Amino acid sequence: MSADAAYTLIYDTDPNKSSIQEFKTLLEKPKDDVKIVTMKRILLTMLNGNPMPDLLMHVIRYIMPSRNKTLKKLLYVYWEIVPKLDAEGKLKHEMILVCNAIRNDLQHPNEYIRGNTLKFLTKLKESELLEPLIPTVIACLEHRHSYVRKNCIFAIDSIYRLNPDLIPDAPEMLTNLLAIETDPICIRNCFTVLGSLNRDAALSLIQENLENLTNLDSLLQLSFIEFIRKDLKFANGALKQQYLNLIVELLSSKSSSVVYESALTLTLLANNDEVILQAGKKFIDLAIKESDNNVKLICLSRIIELSKKNPGIFQDSVLDLLRILTCTDLDVKKQTLNLVLEFIDSKNVDNVIKFFKKELMKVLSTDEEATNDKSNDYKQLLIQTINKISINFIDNSIEIVDLLLESLSQLNSQSAYDIIAFVKQIIEKFPTKRESILVKLIDALNNNIKSGKVLRGALWIIGEYALTEKNIQDSWKFIRSNVGELPILASEKKKRFGNAEEEQETNEEEQEGEDSKEKKKHSGPVILPDGTYATENALTTKEQKVDSDDEEDSHQPPIRKLILGGDFYLASILSSALLKLILRFQDISKSHKILNVLKAEATLIMVSILRVGEASEYVKETIDEDSAERILSYVRFLMEDYEDAEDSKKIVKEGFLTDTKKAFEEQIKEASKAVSVTTSLSSSSDSTNATGLDEVINFRLFPKSNAVLNTGGFNDDDELENINKNATSSTLSSSKKEKLASRLNKIIPLTGFSDPVYAEGYIKVHQFDVVLDVLVVNQTANTLRNLSVEFATLGDLKVVDKPVSANITPHGFHKVSTTIKVTSADTGVIFGNILYDGAHATDQTIVILNDVHIDIMDYIKPATCEESQFRKMWNEFEWENKIVIKSSTIGSLSDYLSLLLKNTNMMCLTPGAVIGDANCQFLSANLYSKSSFGEDALANLCIEKLQDGPILGHVRIRSKGQGLALSLGDRIASIARKTQKANLKIV
Repeated sequence: MSADAAYTLIYDTDPNKSSIQEFKTLLEKPKDDVKIVTMKRILLTMLNGNPMPDLLMHVIRYIMPSRNKTLKKLLYVYWEIVPKLDAEGKLKHEMILVCNAIRNDLQHPNEYIRGNTLKFLTKLKESELLEPLIPTVIACLEHRHSYVRKNCIFAIDSIYRLNPDLIPDAPEMLTNLLAIETDPICIRNCFTVLGSLNRDAALSLIQENLENLTNLDSLLQLSFIEFIRKDLKFANGALKQQYLNLIVELLSSKSSSVVYESALTLTLLANNDEVILQAGKKFIDLAIKESDNNVKLICLSRIIELSKKNPGIFQDSVLDLLRILTCTDLDVKKQTLNLVLEFIDSKNVDNVIKFFKKELMKVLSTDEEATNDKSNDYKQLLIQTINKISINFIDNSIEIVDLLLESLSQLNSQSAYDIIAFVKQIIEKFPTKRESILVKLIDALNNNIKSGKVLRGALWIIGEYALTEKNIQDSWKFIRSNVGELPILASEKKKRFGNAEEEQETNEEEQEGEDSKEKKKHSGPVILPDGTYATENALTTKEQKVDSDDEEDSHQPPIRKLILGGDFYLASILSSALLKLILRFQDISKSHKILNVLKAEATLIMVSILRVGEASEYVKETIDEDSAERILSYVRFLMEDYEDAEDSKKIVKEGFLTDTKKAFEEQIKEASKAVSVTTSLSSSSDSTNATGLDEVINFRLFPKSNAVLNTGGFNDDDELENINKNATSSTLSSSKKEKLASRLNKIIPLTGFSDPVYAEGYIKVHQFDVVLDVLVVNQTANTLRNLSVEFATLGDLKVVDKPVSANITPHGFHKVSTTIKVTSADTGVIFGNILYDGAHATDQTIVILNDVHIDIMDYIKPATCEESQFRKMWNEFEWENKIVIKSSTIGSLSDYLSLLLKNTNMMCLTPGAVIGDANCQFLSANLYSKSSFGEDALANLCIEKLQDGPILGHVRIRSKGQGLALSLGDRIASIARKTQKANLKIV
């Protein structure tokens, strides 16, 4: 616990260097603004390694007498870092003046100057400088203002820790102050200091306040909790039980911070299930009540830690945990739902499903105008969670399918597609429930589903899993009603021109009737009140026609409307489903009459799609070549007679009825394997702290035979340090195994061997920064004076510190290092030069350094995401980089994919069953990675292998920022260049 924080920002206002004489001249200026700027430059120079002791007297003469508050703050920073001892290790004589000035500030009538000076005393480490100030510091304990007293307590604590002989009665002094003090902050500070100086006095204070513990100030309650944590290693069993009762009582405090710290300490005091559950419930209550989303996330992380150490303890608190979903933050909801998935078991799954049903209905009942991206994301998150629950709990899957299919028409396209993808998995994994699921799916699709993406998935399910004659007939009725009147082109012409003729005839009849009426009334033209003749606007009939066309379009069946809108991919899926239904009906039914009718109707639908697709005046986009070819092939399969060609008939049936389902089964198996691998990895990570049954138990109180026992017992801090060293010994030993050759390969020459100064650098990459170690060698016979290495950067890099200048002897070595901050996974360049003085003061020699390129692969890590999330990011990200691939040295497509994944640190999201075997001539895969800075990198690989030729194709990279897309593109382009070699023939 320290005093209240007070900050003074010091920044480089003038990048130019100044000599000591220039600083002296600037300090002598009468204006305070000039002095402030000069003091900041002096402090930065001193912090960079140049102490400048010659400025001490000038600062005392021209800065110390000033009453400017900013100058006084900078002056205290200067007293903190200035060398106070001479070459012999004795206090400088000038510090007597400084000591006198500090004493004056400690006696200043302004309490804030006194308090700030007492804060400064906590940073002084020279006993000779502090000794004359002791009486003045002790006198501040009796000051009327609490700001002075609370800082004085920490000043006395710092002085006593530095040298107890300076204030030998400090514990008694603070104990007496604690008895008469009324300010809560001073009491807190005094108790915090006594906790380390006089344990008995701190325990007595806790004992005195046991009856009124919950009514104390929250700061003092937090101090009690902190003291208990530190005192656990000294407390006996009875005292620990008292501590436990005290912490349990503090759980009912009004302060949320006290409740959080109490719950956290409770897990350290006891390890039984009841105590852990009580602490976990407090974390849940805080996550519900607190409005700050960061507090909610912290509490949820604590619950995760407790659940890992005590698995199965929070199963009864799942419904309480679900109350956190009332928060509006999406991250909090996501974390909560992930926790709920871990805590669900067979006992509480029914209640959880009921809750999700109510929550989903509540979300769906909100007005469409009030919905936004976050609400849509929450809907999708709810659906994904429900999907995972149903996969883990088979008995409740049908109830969940009913719930999701009922809400299918009320969701957006992405959420509805997630439901269709979930239905695919359920209907494949549970064969006994396929018929009932298919019936409910068709009922849900009849509720005017308008998304082509959803209808494509639903038609695929119908084509694959309509296995009975009744299912086929119901599916056929659904398709037929959604296609509309056939043939499509003729019906559209009839609607357009037939309606026009009917309207024309109706208008003529009405006009004749009106004319006859007008003739009865008037025999001439109609004259308006202003004297002009009445005219008719021809546009009125056209507007009425347009309105009628819009009404007709709105009443069109969904599949027909999408086909006329240009979605011919849906048309090809529809044709494939029709063919599958006919092939399966042919196997299970003996009614040739119905089969012929189905064939004729399916052929009419497909031919109608082809004809209307070529009529550009009836569709928004003409049919593409791929879809037209696919539909035409389905027509050929229907029209051919396979009675004399059993082999061809068998091949067609296997291709449409067996191979597609088998591919989907393999895809499901691959996905389940990935889930099992992730589960095993998480379980292995959870068991890293587990101890084997046969391992030796080490008791800290029982030292080893070679240990030396101290009379005062163990030094607990040293023991903890040894434990930490033992814990990290494996990592240290592994780092020592790094071969010297691998480090030598990373050394980069920065200058040439013929330069007067040779320099080489070694790059150490940490999580968010780069340390560049540079070795400078003087290759001349002269001393290089004031040699400095300066660096600058390009890209999202920033030089944090600048190396200090130095003198290098002839043929001598000098090592400098600089830290460079990295803010994004973008290609960065470090460049710079070496400067040193020549024979004359005005001469200066410059040696230009070679550029150093930062490898972005150190910041890009493989990651995984769901297919829906990948597609969403692919549509949202703006920057795309397309790299053309041509490789003549790699044999197969899978080898190229492995090489690409290895060199780009990306992960393949496409299952192996979809990619195919090594002999496949085409390969398409989605790749994903994430940088250390949270940047997402997406890639799509499309390549083909020509027969006895190279690999051709392209890679499309997308990211939110331009830098990451370009950097990954350069990396992939370099791989393409390395894998492309020219074949030279000698003639």
